[in-house]
This record gives sequence, structure tokens and C-alpha cells, in this order.
Amino acid sequence: MQDIMEWERLLFNELPPIFLVEVILRSTVMFTFLLIALRITGKRGVRQLSVFEVVIIIALGSAAGDPMFYEDVGIVPALVVFATIILLYRFVTWLTGKNEWFEKLVEGKTVCLIHEGQFSVSEFKKETLAQDEFFSELRCMSVEHLGQIRKAYLEPSGQVSVFFYEDNEVKYGLPVLPELYYKKNKTIVKDGLHACSFCGHTQDQKTGTAICPVCNREEWVTAINNVRIS
Repeated sequence: MQDIMEWERLLFNELPPIFLVEVILRSTVMFTFLLIALRITGKRGVRQLSVFEVVIIIALGSAAGDPMFYEDVGIVPALVVFATIILLYRFVTWLTGKNEWFEKLVEGKTVCLIHEGQFSVSEFKKETLAQDEFFSELRCMSVEHLGQIRKAYLEPSGQVSVFFYEDNEVKYGLPVLPELYYKKNKTIVKDGLHACSFCGHTQDQKTGTAICPVCNREEWVTAINNVRIS
């Protein structure tokens, strides 16, 4: 019982006080690494939470868990980790509020993925968001085809914001319903309006084959112009 309640072992685990400086350095390095790693994974990796919130959860969770389970981890070093991470969080939060460049570097920026019913191919390629995943998001908003959408943005949080056309302005567009989209084909079997399966560009096509003038792809889907029913 006496060994268990040795305060020096309990608080420092026989480590020298100078070790706390190393703890601060380690915490700073790991905080920075987590921030970079989560930024690289893309917005969808931290969906519903900010990058900072995810870093705080991971870092503080680890700092709290180790001294709970491991005898060789002292409580005081863990508390120093807590204090360091919180101070780093407050500093980075303050810096993002003061410096627009740093804010974009850490959190990213809002990206326009759909403009007037058509994918912004250059922006979409930069993101980690898969087309199937994006279509799933749109279907959850009762979207049947891209012609219903005036603008769609991928926010820094990973959420998708959609702005719709009025019913009388809806265009022909690329279907996002699986039973229609997966009928895409390189051979156009019937004259009419078709949408490129990759970028959503819509135009009249004759029977045969065609190359999209926007993205140079060859697969087409029959375009539809149904009004959105929410």
C-alpha cells in the first residue's frame, strides 16, 4: 500500500523535473503532426468537426488514457501535455482569426464543385471526395440530376452546401440516381440530349460515339430535366 501511494512515483514516476521540457516539445511535435495529417486526409476525413477539434480529441484522449492504464506514465507529465495542447489550440485558433492565409492553409477553403448544373472538373480533382459519395450526398437532398443545381460547395467542414434552380429554370442534367446513371455507355443508342458521365456537360448527341468537349471523356448518360420534389 505504501508503494502504491508514493507521491513522487505517482506524480513523476521517478523522472527528473527537466523531463517536463521534453514533454512540452513532444506534445508540440505531435500536435503539429496531427494537424498536418488530418489536413492531408481532406475535408471529408474530419466531417462535422473542425480540424482543431479532431486534433484536440485525439491528443487529449491519448494524454488522459496513458496515465490511467500504465504505471510507468506519471500524472504530472500527462497534465503538462494537457496544458501544452490547450495552449497550442488557443494559439492556432487565435492565429487563424488574425491571418487569412494561415486559416486557409490549416482549414482549407470553400470549393465550388458544381456551377450551373455542371461539375467544376479542376476543383473536383483536387478533393478527396469520390463521385459516388458526392452523388449519395445529393440524393439525400432529393436531387435527381445536376440540372436542378445552380451551385454546390464543399465546405471546410466537409459538408456539402447546395443552391437550387427555381422549378421553371431547371435544366437537363446528369442523373445521379443509380438506375439511370449506371446506364452510361460509350455508344449513344438514340438521338437526344445526353450528359457526360464524368463532368455533367449536356448537349444534343446523334446515334454513335462522341467525345465530351469539356473533359474529353467518352461515356454518356441520357439527360433528364425532372423538377425537384422535396
